[in-house]
Amino acid sequence: ASIPVAKAPHAPHVRWMLRGDRGLTWAARPPDGSRVIAGEWWPENYTGAPLISLSADAAAGFGITVGDTLTVDILGHEVTAKIANLRSVNWRSMRMDFVIIFSPGVIEHAPHTVVATVRASQDAETAIERAVTGRFANITAIRIREVLHMVSEMLSRLSVVVRLTTAITIVAGVLVLAGAIAVGHRRRIYDAVILKVLGATRGDVLRVYALEYGILGIVTSVIGAAIGTITAWVVVEELMHLDWIFQPHAIAATAVIAAIITLSLGLFGTWWALGHKAAPLLRND
Repeated sequence: ASIPVAKAPHAPHVRWMLRGDRGLTWAARPPDGSRVIAGEWWPENYTGAPLISLSADAAAGFGITVGDTLTVDILGHEVTAKIANLRSVNWRSMRMDFVIIFSPGVIEHAPHTVVATVRASQDAETAIERAVTGRFANITAIRIREVLHMVSEMLSRLSVVVRLTTAITIVAGVLVLAGAIAVGHRRRIYDAVILKVLGATRGDVLRVYALEYGILGIVTSVIGAAIGTITAWVVVEELMHLDWIFQPHAIAATAVIAAIITLSLGLFGTWWALGHKAAPLLRND
């Protein structure tokens, strides 16, 4: 059944394709840098029914595949074409590519614009721009380097802000954990003194508290890692609509560091408690 695109179920990462108009093109051969991963490309001299080459990420987002049909409105004229193949497109390569590519003989006679990209060194950019605009009067040259540099700076600043926020959060968590340990510090002094009076050695007391603080650090790390991972997934996938990558090594390193800090703080307090004399403490209590 035919489904209007406005009502078609789709993934968040392809939502941008439904906003405004989309660029179209036609080609006899696959574009450089893209790879056909499903179906087959049409022959160079193809003259049959309209066919479409669709990017694989778009097909996955809309739940369609090779053999399905798409109806595209081109300047008020609806063209229905069969999806002949799916392409893996690296949009970060800055090569010229399109989500939808028609087979020859479909849209050549529609009003169109010729678009091309040139990769050159910064010193050669001005010379190339002057040569092209001097040869063709209606050419519009757009330098992408400045745009990419601006985006890179924005992402770098955002990264600094995220790292700073993370550092503040970690420091606050350590302070809260230290406060929680400090709350029970007097009780631990009393317990350590009682254990010493009953014949426990300093090593015995340290081992007991090492087990306690170790369990506390592990539980805290696991809970923090779980909450942080879920929060990161929600922010990246649902809010930013980007691909979320799970990094177990970073989570494990953070958990180990947190457990070591917890254990160190606890053992330091216990070691200090063991230095107290038993008689004054017992006399006061």
